[in-house]
Amino acid sequence: MTSINTVTGPIAADQLGFTLMHEHIMVSAPNLYRSHPALFGPEDRESRAVQALERARAAGISTLVDATTFDLGREPELLARVAAASGMNIINVTGWWLDVPRFLRGVSANQMAREFVRDVEHGFGDTGIKAGLLKCAADLDGVTGELEVMARAVARAHIQTGLPIMAHSHPSTQLARRQIEIFREEGVDLTRVKIDHCNDTTDTEYLRWILDQGCYLGWDRYPGRLVSPRMRTRTLKTLIDMGHAERICPSHDCICLHLHKEQNDGSIAEQHEFYLRNPDQYLFIHRHVLPELRDMGVSEQTIQGMFVDNPRRFFSGG
Repeated sequence: MTSINTVTGPIAADQLGFTLMHEHIMVSAPNLYRSHPALFGPEDRESRAVQALERARAAGISTLVDATTFDLGREPELLARVAAASGMNIINVTGWWLDVPRFLRGVSANQMAREFVRDVEHGFGDTGIKAGLLKCAADLDGVTGELEVMARAVARAHIQTGLPIMAHSHPSTQLARRQIEIFREEGVDLTRVKIDHCNDTTDTEYLRWILDQGCYLGWDRYPGRLVSPRMRTRTLKTLIDMGHAERICPSHDCICLHLHKEQNDGSIAEQHEFYLRNPDQYLFIHRHVLPELRDMGVSEQTIQGMFVDNPRRFFSGG
């Protein structure tokens, strides 16, 4: 049985249970939380994260993939604390999102691959907390410059470690076509790749093309902004009816801790903007999407398959 690194230690793939495959406990910038924690709201900030996770656990969610890379302000020790306090399995990533600093201009893919492998085999810095997944990203401007270096580095780390890859993508420009081309050039097993944010489009022809390459679809923006939640779910139902449920992983891309902005009167906002968009946090799918899928005739077996079986296969390679 495959062993998967969580922030509190390894677990077997069959211990994942009901899994949300793209979430965040906190999104920030490198070291910002430790240096300026007051920016993240009241002093009970970590207990608020624990409470959100406890609510998710009470609803039957067992595992959460935290997609926060170094450039998004990854804090592995914070993740370990809230995981231990809540009982939630949290899997953290290594790799890179979109914010590549000037310092890394000219870095090679092999250099970065070695660093990502170290995060997997030895842990982040001196924390001993190991990555369980690889991540790369590109967006509207395409897979350019350092983002291509990072994508190739993630691909090479995949070859060395056997870990699967999640790829932040941009569906409206069909960016996955180039991302998958790079992965194929690097020898990646495409059945171990998840192309994320796929429910930002309703173009089922493009989505079927991704599936035909062997990749998973990260159906991981709920409620989202570019497409209504209902249309996201209708498109999901269309793909299920086409027979693709075994390659889809729904999730939220929720952010629990974020910047609390100063308001016009000088006070600090009680909640950050991401909470205001989704006050259900990690339970939006449970409260809104699953009832809608059931009303559409989707079976419990199919629902469990997307949230339990698909994550297990994605991580184990089965």
